[in-house]
Amino acid sequence: MLLITQKYGQCSRVAFCLLAILSIISSTLHADDRPNVVVIITDDQNGYGFYDGYPGAQVPAMDRLKESAVTFQHAYTAAPVCEPSRAAFFSGLYPHTSGAYRNGADPWRKTLADIESLPELFQRSGYTTFGAGKLFHARLAEGREKALWDNDVFHGGFGPFPREEDIIRDPGEVPDAGGSKFWGVSEWTGPDEDFPDTVNANSSIEFLQKAHQKPFFLVYGLWRPHNPYTAPKRFFDLYDPAKITAPPGYKEGDLYDVPPGGRRLSDIWGQRWLNSGKAHPENWKRILHGYLAATSFADWNVGRVLDALDSSAHADNTIVIFWSDNGYHLGEKNHFEKATLWEWSARIPAAVRIPGNPNNGQVVEQPIVSIDFFTTLLDYCSLEQPAHEPGGLSLRPLLEDPDTKWQRPAITTYGEKLFSARSERYRYIRYPDGEEELYDHDKDPNEFINLANKPDYKFIIDRFKKWIPEQFATDLGGRNG
Repeated sequence: MLLITQKYGQCSRVAFCLLAILSIISSTLHADDRPNVVVIITDDQNGYGFYDGYPGAQVPAMDRLKESAVTFQHAYTAAPVCEPSRAAFFSGLYPHTSGAYRNGADPWRKTLADIESLPELFQRSGYTTFGAGKLFHARLAEGREKALWDNDVFHGGFGPFPREEDIIRDPGEVPDAGGSKFWGVSEWTGPDEDFPDTVNANSSIEFLQKAHQKPFFLVYGLWRPHNPYTAPKRFFDLYDPAKITAPPGYKEGDLYDVPPGGRRLSDIWGQRWLNSGKAHPENWKRILHGYLAATSFADWNVGRVLDALDSSAHADNTIVIFWSDNGYHLGEKNHFEKATLWEWSARIPAAVRIPGNPNNGQVVEQPIVSIDFFTTLLDYCSLEQPAHEPGGLSLRPLLEDPDTKWQRPAITTYGEKLFSARSERYRYIRYPDGEEELYDHDKDPNEFINLANKPDYKFIIDRFKKWIPEQFATDLGGRNG
């Protein structure tokens, strides 16, 4: 009997060990089954091509993505310039929560110093992290970036810059002073690898071609179509200069009904519009040509990374999020670049592909904001909960039913009490002095007519006012633009 007991006791211990091993294997397999994530961020990309912002803009890779993803027709940035927009994405917090409203705010060494960023959250949840290109676009505490990513990140930069003869300068501007080297147009005849976007696409492709033991979180950040407007010559050749005209969103005298706060934002670059816009149509045409070429070049690199994913072993288990950090003016509202609260600064291209989603290929009309991506990834990837409360909404209801309705507008801020909100139909803007703008996009998609002073629209404005934050975090400083 003792021998039998010992025998069965040994069997029980063996069985227990086997069950423990199977449990570990099951847990590991479960972890490996969690979706991978590929995030692609373009820089200063507006709706030219992705939406219907400019006739003839060519973005074939993004067109293919839209066929296999859910596209968000009304997607908006939390902040209309690079650094605070990316701070909002990587933290899940609005600028009016962090105080990071402007470029140079240095948020990750101030109010966000102890906030767990997305890469850190993915790492803590058992993911491999891979970063390439323009990512935070802000300084981090010493050693933090090294800890964020499991690879050695190559960022690159805005170059290559235009040749001296191709720079468009403001009158009286000193050569090579300030940002002059950014404002020019050059066809590039050197190798594609002169551009960091190509180098970083190559490394992202190499990563996607490998087998990985853990799920991964890959972020590929492009520097284009941000100026300077240099791109390989073949992308300039896609466009006939004779057919390049002023954008449909341009209207002479468009600022006649805009309050002083809006005019100040429009004039943020001083003489740039006067030197490169209506008064100098050839310069304006050159800039439009350069931006279109840079957009098509960005599209080519985006397509290369997506093609590598789709031909890899990871294709059927990888979420793709594509977005731009902010929009861009090319004459709309008599303005170049971003840093306003109008549609052309705030609206961004955005698409989300969930593997096997039967709604891929459809379009969502409900307004979303870029901080929603943080909450969406928390939802889909079973991540550990961060200590802070993200400010966005999960996009899961919209991804699973594109006809879902919600009441929240997309909120964009650019300073204390400098607020804009977009519903599916209207845009509302409020400046710190209480001046307002309201546009009806069903009737006025280019925001030509400010309705804020029309009594019939007071009830619309009152609904938007309910979304103005009760408190705006103190502005961390920085620079305009």
